[in-house]
Amino acid sequence: MRYSSKKIFTLIVLSVILCGLFLFFLDNLLFAAKEPHVTSVNSNDEISIELSLKNIIKTSGIYAFIYDEDRVVFRGGEVIVYGWHKLIMLIIGGILLYFGAVKKFEPLLLVPIGFGTVLVNIPYAGMGDEGGFLKMIYDFGIGNEFFPLIIFMGVGALTDFGPLIANPRTALLGAAAQFGVFGTLLGAIALNAVPGISYTLQEACAISIIGGADGPTSIYLSAKLAPDLMGSIAIAAYSYMALVPLIQPPIMRALTTPEERQIRMKQLRPVSKTEKIIFPLLLLIITFLLLPTAAPLIGSIAFGNFVREIGVIDRLNKTLQNELLNIVTIFLGLGIGTQMVAYKFIQPETLGIVVLGLIAFSFGTASGVAIAKVMNIFIKDKINPLIGSAGVSAVPMSARVSNKLGLEADSSNFLIMHAMGPNVAGVIGTAVAAGVMIAVFGK
Repeated sequence: MRYSSKKIFTLIVLSVILCGLFLFFLDNLLFAAKEPHVTSVNSNDEISIELSLKNIIKTSGIYAFIYDEDRVVFRGGEVIVYGWHKLIMLIIGGILLYFGAVKKFEPLLLVPIGFGTVLVNIPYAGMGDEGGFLKMIYDFGIGNEFFPLIIFMGVGALTDFGPLIANPRTALLGAAAQFGVFGTLLGAIALNAVPGISYTLQEACAISIIGGADGPTSIYLSAKLAPDLMGSIAIAAYSYMALVPLIQPPIMRALTTPEERQIRMKQLRPVSKTEKIIFPLLLLIITFLLLPTAAPLIGSIAFGNFVREIGVIDRLNKTLQNELLNIVTIFLGLGIGTQMVAYKFIQPETLGIVVLGLIAFSFGTASGVAIAKVMNIFIKDKINPLIGSAGVSAVPMSARVSNKLGLEADSSNFLIMHAMGPNVAGVIGTAVAAGVMIAVFGK
C-alpha cells in the first residue's frame, strides 16, 4: 500500500504533536525524576508505583534527549554532549538512510552507515560502548584496518586491468587525479587559520585522501592517522562518490571544447591472459621494493585480481566478489556508524572536512582533464580529455560519466573502455598516495 508524501508528512506532524503533549503532561514528573533512581530493590523495601514510574521515565529516550548531559575528552579537550545532540545525530542517521534507500546514493554503504549512526546514538542502549555490539565490530574490523583490506581484495577480484595494460599512458591520468589529494593537504593545513578549526598533519592527510574518491582507502588511512575524524571522512568520501554524476560534468564541460569532447580514440588492443596474470604480481613487486607502506592496500587488490585472472580457483573468485565482499560491506558500514557520535561529528572540523572534500574531488577531476590536454600536445594519437576525469577512483561511476559526456558530443563515440584505464589506475594511485602519507606522517 502506497502513501503520498502529504500523508507521510501529516503523520510525522501528528507524531511530533503527540510527543509534545506527552512531555507537557509529564513535565512535573520528569523534574521529580531528577533525583537518583534506585538501581536495586531490597526484599524489605515497599513497592512504590511512583518510584517505579520515575525510574522508567529516567531510562526513556525522551528523558535523555531533554536532560542528559555527558562530559567526554575529545582531541585533548573536554566536550559536553547534551541529550539533544544525540537527537540531532539520530536525525542525521535518518538523512543518510534517506539518501541511501530512497535517492540510491551509494546505498551499499550509506544504508549500513545510516543504521549504525541511529543505533549508536540511541540513549542508554550502549551499543557503541565498550563491550557493545557496534564497538566490537569497530574494534575487530576497522580499528585494525581489517575490513578495508578485505574490501580491496573484493575490488581486485572485480577489476579488469586490461584497458590499463592495453594503454599504459592512461596511468598518467590516474596519477594526475592525485593532485587533488596533495593539493587538499595544503588546503587542510591552511584551514587551521579559521577560528575553531585545528587539524594535525596526520588528520590533514586523512582528509585529503577524499580527493581520490576511494572510500576504503579513506577509511584505512583515517584509521591509521585520524581515527577521531573517521566518521566525518567516510561520510564525505562516500557522499561525493555518490554525487559523481552531479559534480564532474560541469567541471569537464568547462575545461574542454566541443571539438575536444568529440576526439575519437583508437580501439584498444587485445590483452593476453598472460599479461593480465603478470600485472598484479609485477604491481606487488614494484610496491614492496619502492613503497612498502602501500603494500597492505596494493597487496590486497593484487591478490584479488590474481585470483580473478588465473581462473583455476573460481570458487574463491566468486566468494571475493560476492559473499565475502557483501558481508564485510555490511560490517564496515555499521562499524563506521560507531564513529558518528555527537562529540565527534558536531564539531567545526566536520564542516571543514565537507568543504575540503568537495575541493579535493573537484580539483582531482580538473587535474585529470588538464593533464590529458597537456599530453595531447606531445602525442600523435590524441586522448579525449573527458577520460582524464575518470582518474579519480570511483569505479566504474566516473568512467561512465566520461562515456556519457562523450556520447552527448558524438552519439557514436564510446569512451567507456578507454576511461576504465585511468579509472583503475586511480585506484592504484590513491593507494600509493596513502602509502606515501603513512611513510612520511605515520606514527
